[in-house]
Amino acid sequence: MGTSPVLLLINPWIYDFAAYDFFARPLGLLYLASFLESQGYQVHLLDCLDTPHTQDRAFGVGRYPKETAPTPPALHGIPRRYGRYGITAADFRARLAAIPKPDAILVTSLMTYWYPGVQAAILSAQEQFPGTPVIMGGIYATLCPEHARAHSAADMVVTGPGEESIFKHLAAAGLPVPAGPAPDNSDALPYPALHLLSHLSYLPILTSRGCPLNCLYCASRLLQPHYRRRPPLAVVEELGYWQERLRLQDVAFYDDALLLDPENHLLVILEELARRGLSFRFHTPNGLHTRLITPEVARWLQRSGFATLRLGVETTALGLERLDQKIQAGELEEALANLREAGFRPEEIGVYLLIGLPGQEEEEVVNSILRVKELGAAPVLAQYSPIPGTALWPQAVAASRYDLESDPLLHNNSLFPCWPQFSWERYTRLKRLAKN
Repeated sequence: MGTSPVLLLINPWIYDFAAYDFFARPLGLLYLASFLESQGYQVHLLDCLDTPHTQDRAFGVGRYPKETAPTPPALHGIPRRYGRYGITAADFRARLAAIPKPDAILVTSLMTYWYPGVQAAILSAQEQFPGTPVIMGGIYATLCPEHARAHSAADMVVTGPGEESIFKHLAAAGLPVPAGPAPDNSDALPYPALHLLSHLSYLPILTSRGCPLNCLYCASRLLQPHYRRRPPLAVVEELGYWQERLRLQDVAFYDDALLLDPENHLLVILEELARRGLSFRFHTPNGLHTRLITPEVARWLQRSGFATLRLGVETTALGLERLDQKIQAGELEEALANLREAGFRPEEIGVYLLIGLPGQEEEEVVNSILRVKELGAAPVLAQYSPIPGTALWPQAVAASRYDLESDPLLHNNSLFPCWPQFSWERYTRLKRLAKN
């Protein structure tokens, strides 16, 4: 390509009432960075969330530093302080000033209602590098493309997986691009560019992309239309590669469906790691499919050092129309019995319960919390955020006391937008019940 073009990749701030680093790294952006480096581009990463925590917990998770920011008018009435999470604005400007003028700026995005952080990062970058084209992608860009084009300040908005179309957009920005085709699967990509991060205490790993299920509330199929799984031995090679170079023990799986067909995938990975004498401490922040936790799977999870187990249950009210395909009657009981028999303690097993769903009664949440505790696990309340394009979206729009289609800020789960009779006293009561 002649002189190597310079690219600046940005993971923007979070603007919200609360934000916690629970094994969160911009893995998609890191994959894109390594791919672009392999194609001859000079890549610089500015990660607004790559910063020490104000309060560290076990395994490197903890609270992001926060600066109070004005609450947007759409979110007035919430009795919590709105803020910007991550590095300071002065630190952001200083890091920009230390980077050579890029030929293009690539910005990712996460939750739809975090778009103020995307706007702020793009405007600051444009102030430092006027005239440099800005290409924005990620979750918000994919789920709300028209809003992103109108409000993000980016010159181009990319939907879907970035590697598949990045050459087209770089060419449109006037940059030289390689002649070969973009990769069509994750095995063709180099390992993510973890060397670009400054505060890395665990390894983020993907053994698959997408999900073959189609839960009503989930956007996985919209973000990754095709479910693709990596060869198990390729995953083992990557884990060995990183452990040798970074000497990190903790690993967070980012898969949406880690336990599917375990005999031909996860168990093969764990068996080969054991055979090679490679030891890790594993975490599953995205949640595991409960029905797939057989006695054999539970024994392997315990034997292999799984320290943070999260099960995706959503609700134990099985008499209602199911929102997902993860669990049927009796399967939670069986999974937890298998985990206990394998040696897991109750405090090591968290069960995600969605609250704030359209039409959900408080009694259902209370019963779910009590049932999980009765079964010897820890209920973990997950506030529902309505997601455009999902099967549950029309029901969410109909149930909400807000005009969800007018502004992604109204998707904020702190609003409990689909609980018409919501009150903070109600939520506090449920939180206390789950913790006590």
